[in-house]
Amino acid sequence: MTEEKKEKTAAELLKEKLLLKKESGAKKLPAEEIAKADDFCKGYVTFLDRAKTEREAVTYAVGMAEKAGFTAYDRTRTYQPGDRVYTVNRGKALILCVIGQNGTKNGVRLGIAHIDSPRLDLKPNPLYESNDLAFFKTHYYGGIKKYQWPTVPLALHGVVAMKDGRVMDVYIGDDEGEPCFVVSDLLPHLAVDQMSKVMTKAFDGEMLNVLIGSRPFRDGEESESVKLNIMNLLYEKYGFTEADFMSADLTMVP
Repeated sequence: MTEEKKEKTAAELLKEKLLLKKESGAKKLPAEEIAKADDFCKGYVTFLDRAKTEREAVTYAVGMAEKAGFTAYDRTRTYQPGDRVYTVNRGKALILCVIGQNGTKNGVRLGIAHIDSPRLDLKPNPLYESNDLAFFKTHYYGGIKKYQWPTVPLALHGVVAMKDGRVMDVYIGDDEGEPCFVVSDLLPHLAVDQMSKVMTKAFDGEMLNVLIGSRPFRDGEESESVKLNIMNLLYEKYGFTEADFMSADLTMVP
C-alpha cells in the first residue's frame, strides 16, 4: 500500500508562490550552455594571467579590440556612425568608442571598469641588503589582506624609463627556470608572538619587503656584495642601473 499524499499546508503553498527558490545554475542549464561558460572562463583565465598590471591589461585589451575591428583614434579623420576607435592614455587606461548615429548632442552611453588590482609596488629606491640577503622595499597597492602575501611566489613586472629615452619592459619570474621572489615569514617556533596577534596586526605593511637573492658577487670583497650581484644581473639582462629605479614603474605580482 502506498502512503497517502500529505496535503501541503497553507504556508507551504504560499512559500512556493511568493518566495524565490534558489538553485545552482549548474543543475538547471543544459550541457551546451555549461560548455559555453567553460570556454568563456578559459579566455578569462588567460586574461587574468596576462594582465596583472594596468599596462598589461591595456596591451591585452588593445589586441582584443583590434581583432574586433577597432582602430587607433586619429583626430584628423572624420568618423561615421558605426566606426570603432580606441585611444590609450599614458599606457594605463583605454578608451573604446563606437560612433553613434546622433553625435554627442544627445549625450553618450558609458561603460566603465577599473583594470588595476592589488599588488606590491616597488618604492623609488627599493634595493637594499641586510644580513647578507637582498630585498626590494615595497608599498602595497589596493585593499590587500597582508597576511595572504608572505611565502607566495611573486614575479617582477613593469617598465623602466632608460636614460636614452627607451622604455624597457621587465618580466622576471613567470617562465620556467626563472627565479621567483617571495615575502619571507617566520618559522613556527620563532613566531609565538606573531601568532598571538589578530590577523590585521600580524603583518605590518613595512614587513612586506620581497626577498630577491642571497648569492654574493664573487670577484672581490666589496661591501653589499649580494646587492651588487643582483644589480649586475639586472644590468646584464636589461641594461639599467640602480639610478634607473627612480624612473621605473615596477610591481611584484602573484
